[in-house]
Amino acid sequence: MMMQSKINAARRERIDESAAGQRIDNYLIRTMKGVPKSHIYRILRSGEVRINGCRVRQTYRLAVDDELRIPPLRMAGAVDAALPVPPGRPLPVVFEDEALMVVDKPAGLAVHGGSGVSFGVIEQLRAQRPGPGALELAHRLDRETSGLLIVAKKRSALTALHGMMRDGHVEKRYLALVAGQWPNPVQHIRAPLFKYLAADGERRVRVSAEGKPAHSIVRLVERWQRFSLLEVELKTGRTHQIRVHLAHLGFPLAGDGKYGDFALNRALEGEGLRRMFLHAARLVFAHPLTGGRLAFDAPPPPELQGFIARLDTQEPAA
Repeated sequence: MMMQSKINAARRERIDESAAGQRIDNYLIRTMKGVPKSHIYRILRSGEVRINGCRVRQTYRLAVDDELRIPPLRMAGAVDAALPVPPGRPLPVVFEDEALMVVDKPAGLAVHGGSGVSFGVIEQLRAQRPGPGALELAHRLDRETSGLLIVAKKRSALTALHGMMRDGHVEKRYLALVAGQWPNPVQHIRAPLFKYLAADGERRVRVSAEGKPAHSIVRLVERWQRFSLLEVELKTGRTHQIRVHLAHLGFPLAGDGKYGDFALNRALEGEGLRRMFLHAARLVFAHPLTGGRLAFDAPPPPELQGFIARLDTQEPAA
């Protein structure tokens, strides 16, 4: 029999070193067992969660001695709280040690739950690897993007990785197929990106002087009559940076349902490309605890390699 839910009183917590550096949404999800994720994100958006008396965004990272106020929450009954996260298939692990792991994320899988997604990579890994260790995302990939993703297994590793990323010491390179013939062997794109909510409530990004600085380095890999294969190195890590930078210059990503050419995308589905062609292909960084150099490469998945092979066969190189 399903137990009825109950409402807990508001509570205050003082953040210590064990929680410092965590995003507020991840902290609440991990500590408020039995509270639906949709409810946690709602109280964050509405400003009911307060840090030091102020409302914060879901991306806020906790600091030592922060005072966290959590409003009264509706807790699910025991049966609800016991429902497991669907574990899914084991994710391909490219590298793992005591501090971190690097996985090859498939396209179509979100990196974390929320915003209408019940679970993602991090919830799946936690379900498959129960234990005292804290698995945390070191960075993010769009749901439609495949490729290399770093997951920290220790708080010290996570903090160090975040610092390296802020300082630009993690090399991240992507493979992107765009519509059109890219003209230059190497091109730097420096265009500020501004996040906003569209009329339908969906998060969007556009190039705007109001935005934050964003820098991408684009290298031409191969070119056909209708398409170009590019390697894009991120010097900053803004939301949707590659997709928006390339679309802004008139070279939308093949299969991009948010910023792309929608008529072309429909045609591409008939040609065998049913996803966005963006793949996180290379990561290079120093080990967060030992300092040793780590370098990882992930080839594009079969559906992307197959489409490239089709272009090689049916379209002459330009």
